[in-house]
Amino acid sequence: MSLGTLLLIVLILMLLGALPSWGHSKSWGYGPSGVLGLVVGYGVHLGFVALLQGLVDTQLPAASWQPAALGLAMGLTLLVAFGLPPVLQLARVPALRVLRRDLGALQLRSGLVLAMGLAGFALTLLMVSRDLTLGLITVGGFALALVLFAGLAALMLWALRRLVPGEHAPRWLRLATRHVAAQPVFAVVQVSSLSVGLLALALLILLRTDLVTSWRQATPKDAPDRFVINIQPEQAQAFLAHLQGTGVRSPDWYPMVRGRLVAINDREVRTTDYPGERARRLVDREFNLSYTDQLPAHNPLVAGRWQAGEADGVSVEQGIADTLGLKMGDRLRFDMGGVVHEARITSLRKVDWASMRANFFMLFPVAQMPDLPMTYMAAFRTPDGAVGFESALVKQFPNITSVDMRSTLAQVQRVMDQVIRAVEYLFGFTLAAGVMVLLAAVGASRQAREREYAIMRALGASRQLLAQVQRTELLGLGWLAGFMASAMALLLGWALARFAFEFAWTPPLWVPLAGGVLGAVLAWAAGSLSLSGVLRQPVMQTLRQSTL
Repeated sequence: MSLGTLLLIVLILMLLGALPSWGHSKSWGYGPSGVLGLVVGYGVHLGFVALLQGLVDTQLPAASWQPAALGLAMGLTLLVAFGLPPVLQLARVPALRVLRRDLGALQLRSGLVLAMGLAGFALTLLMVSRDLTLGLITVGGFALALVLFAGLAALMLWALRRLVPGEHAPRWLRLATRHVAAQPVFAVVQVSSLSVGLLALALLILLRTDLVTSWRQATPKDAPDRFVINIQPEQAQAFLAHLQGTGVRSPDWYPMVRGRLVAINDREVRTTDYPGERARRLVDREFNLSYTDQLPAHNPLVAGRWQAGEADGVSVEQGIADTLGLKMGDRLRFDMGGVVHEARITSLRKVDWASMRANFFMLFPVAQMPDLPMTYMAAFRTPDGAVGFESALVKQFPNITSVDMRSTLAQVQRVMDQVIRAVEYLFGFTLAAGVMVLLAAVGASRQAREREYAIMRALGASRQLLAQVQRTELLGLGWLAGFMASAMALLLGWALARFAFEFAWTPPLWVPLAGGVLGAVLAWAAGSLSLSGVLRQPVMQTLRQSTL
């Protein structure tokens, strides 16, 4: 079975699972729905295994019964949280509730059951994450998104109630805005649920397109793909001439000195002084140091100044300075092959280690350091079409170590493409889940809409007018949900680019507008499907059923 066929079957099963919720008089019960969910989950598992096959050599184990039990438990928890409170209220429903739908508020014990169900769902997420920090971020993120979306939706509805179109506006627009403003709580819940579903869609679209493309373009096309070390000083001129003769232009060329940090401000460096594993590992090994009187263009300064020829100065990479607790003005003592050298930190540099350029933790701002044992290193891009470049280079300079990064970069690209296909697969799954959220959110108001539309038709409203009101309401709520979800996705995308991918990214400002349009279209399509037949039902039949 192909991956596309498998994905199609999974999406059909998910949509079939949502079909019973579209009507207001049918229900399959939790048992069959839970089994259908397990079948869909197993299909998604097989899809991910097929997509990620080859990334690891170890054979992935078969799915066990534990995820199935966990899925059933989570579904039961949500069923109790949102299904039991209305049942508990049935015994205390006022008689006038039959005639007045505004009577019969949520009872205290029903609210407690709802709170316990939500708490159980949060605890389930913490357990699934298997990491307290990750679980708290997930639960907190969902809670924050819901609170933020609900607050923004409430603010928009408040503004809508103040700006309801006057008598000069079309009648269908006045009715739609007043209908939404008359039920602010339900509208807030509906917009919030739509926004959470659309947030996942918008974020996945950004990850698949703009963010991944920007991450790939963060490394220049002419970035070095080969590093050569152990070039002896007497080979320097011949090596550079050989590179020039083969078509290599502007290679990164630096002297390289091996040295160990032995003291900071005259205090001996000990691994026991640092609690972090990375810091202990850094001070327990030798660094690759270098010197140059020209500040590398790809190493911008973040503090201090670069003074060429400053014999007792050293420029430190910002990351290692933070790790080791170094600051401007600290005096560092190095042991370089038996030669002790002291220098004062005069500047901090920002180094992009993913740039494929020659970079160093420490740079001395001088042109020569003749007393130190050193070799040279070069970083350059292999000339296109240079057949036998590697063999000719090693044959002429047999002592060098040449590291070809082209195969590594190609492997990284293949892995990235494979992960992108997995994200696309997840996008399809999330799209189906989002459609079901839309159907459920819109379908929840079906019974109330039937009664309201029947009353309005009995008072003289035409079916065409009510169809326009329904369409306007769905488009407006969908646009608001899509706009907020896309704006939040831009914020999350910026955070991912800044803190995860670590590259500069300019968020496209048109995304919220496009998200609003997408949300409006999806809400209108889902609403039209979920509310189909509402306007065609006879008025007398609807009113008679609502009073039974």
